[in-house]
Amino acid sequence: MARVSEYPSLSVIVPVLNMGRTIRATLDSLMKLDYPRENLEIIVVDGQSKDDTRKIVGEYPVILVDQEGKGLNAARNTGIKHSSGEILAYTDGDCVVPKNWAKKIVENFDNPLIGFVGGTMEGYDRRSILSNYMDESLFQSKPGFRIRIETTDLKLMQFPAGANMAFRRAALAKVKFFDEHITYGFDDLQPVEAMGFKGFRIVLDPEVNILHQHRSTLRELLKQHFNYGRGGSLLIIHKRASILASWYAAYLISTLAIFLIFGFLLYIGFKINHPMPFNLAYGIIGIYWVLNTVYYLPVSIRSGKLWKIIAYPALDILRGIAFSLGGLYQMVRSLILKVKI
Repeated sequence: MARVSEYPSLSVIVPVLNMGRTIRATLDSLMKLDYPRENLEIIVVDGQSKDDTRKIVGEYPVILVDQEGKGLNAARNTGIKHSSGEILAYTDGDCVVPKNWAKKIVENFDNPLIGFVGGTMEGYDRRSILSNYMDESLFQSKPGFRIRIETTDLKLMQFPAGANMAFRRAALAKVKFFDEHITYGFDDLQPVEAMGFKGFRIVLDPEVNILHQHRSTLRELLKQHFNYGRGGSLLIIHKRASILASWYAAYLISTLAIFLIFGFLLYIGFKINHPMPFNLAYGIIGIYWVLNTVYYLPVSIRSGKLWKIIAYPALDILRGIAFSLGGLYQMVRSLILKVKI
């Protein structure tokens, strides 16, 4: 058995806001971590919760602090200020971590050049249609890596989960911690990308896995992706050199082009009162639907629920629209604010 001195000091930081419904399960799981208590501290950062979150947190032997500033990155930075660990691990107040989570994280920091370790997550509510959808979707909430990856840059469809990540404190300090200008989405990925630019190694390990309470209603899901889109636009505005920003810019431009083409075809169809433009417009949706149906056919067969062939592509479209509208909204909003200033 390894001696306590062989384990690095670890600070687990949990940003919360109105998590009264789920925070108890999170803290219960953290209490069961198989990690030397002398080298472990758990810090809960509260963003002025209005429910019973603080009361529940007060029942556990953890450090409870008030968030300084606005946004999730402000909460993450607040946690760092009150922490002392060599390794900074993050999870959310709607997650459940396994007993070996902390050890799996620190095992990956054996090389001093490794600055970040990211893991995967999946929904723990198997009865929820939306939770299962988020784990089975073409655009899954859980990261798309199946084997351990060590790299210096992020790749599409292989992003780590923001609710399951850990940083070497010294490496995170080199990129000036979390940028509080980036909110809503991509806020967790920006410092990871910056670390790669600095030469630190990035590890993505599927064995560092947690369970997450995915959004339970369509309204919550679409609002989440609308905000992700807002975060993408803020990344473009504040971090133009970021590869993540260029990816989102390309997505936003191509999606806007599709919207414009679709709208133009409908306009022409009404203008000339002819079915051909309408058929072309519907053909755009049809091609997307057919491609998605091919993807979801094995998913539907494995689960024995063929209705997923119809429902999942529709949900993908709705998420994509919300994601794009969020980006456009934030771009316009930021432009208006800049003009006023």
